[in-house]
Amino acid sequence: MNKNNVYILEDRGIIYANGNDIKDFLQNIVSNDISKVTTRNSCFASLLTPQGKYLFDFIIVEHKNGFFLDCEKKNIELLLKQLHLYKLRSNVEFLNLSNEFVVASISKEKFLTLDGSEDKLGHTIKIFEDPILLDPRTSELGARLIINLEKLHLSLKKLELKSSNIDEYYQHSHNLGIPPTETLQLQNKIFGIECNFDKLNAIDFKKGCYVGQENTARINLKDKLNKRLFAINIIEGSISNDNTIKFENKEMGKILINDKYSYAILKYKEQKFDYNSEFICGNAKIKIIKPIWL
Repeated sequence: MNKNNVYILEDRGIIYANGNDIKDFLQNIVSNDISKVTTRNSCFASLLTPQGKYLFDFIIVEHKNGFFLDCEKKNIELLLKQLHLYKLRSNVEFLNLSNEFVVASISKEKFLTLDGSEDKLGHTIKIFEDPILLDPRTSELGARLIINLEKLHLSLKKLELKSSNIDEYYQHSHNLGIPPTETLQLQNKIFGIECNFDKLNAIDFKKGCYVGQENTARINLKDKLNKRLFAINIIEGSISNDNTIKFENKEMGKILINDKYSYAILKYKEQKFDYNSEFICGNAKIKIIKPIWL
């Protein structure tokens, strides 16, 4: 990422969650420890099914008396519905602020030039009264600024940032094996831990119960994690969702996100699994991108 580039992540939305019970409410349902979230630290977390399957993921940032949930914009209505399902009598409130706030991404190098910044995942500071944080998944994704839309262009000008093509950010995220869009295609299909949430700091294995905790902990403790989500490159041909991936006639996985930036669930512990090999997927040939954090 170029030091002076900024990517306006129009695909991201913001939910503001507050109320007297909001901290306990989130602690009881999300996969990470909400007590980690302070004015100086943010975290990545997921909401899973009771069986531990993927539903949603988001970055949690403290804001005033509540929290921002930075999530994929097209998922917001479904996420709000799920949050209200768990609300019961809790004193909590959820507001969709996607029309008022925008998420932007800048380089780690630029972030570290700002007063108060630290080279620590999730480290959060305020810039012009808005939170900016080093991405809690990996610092290779740079830092995220959550800013009021009315102040966006003035703030970017003060920071001497130049708006850049979002496809550069998407490609960078794809090379890191982290899907920023089309995550609804993962829902109920794979376990949250298979989405690499154990490697991307979305799961706290020491916290108490949360939705999906039992299966997630069992898979981790008994070393039952045999499949992971990987970004793929298409060498030739075309693919479709749920296409089976094979190597030497042995089934290795299948396509889950069929997009410009595609992803597949793969049996990475199989003896025939090799990052350097070409795999067959329908009429296509594909290669697997090995993320630097794995």
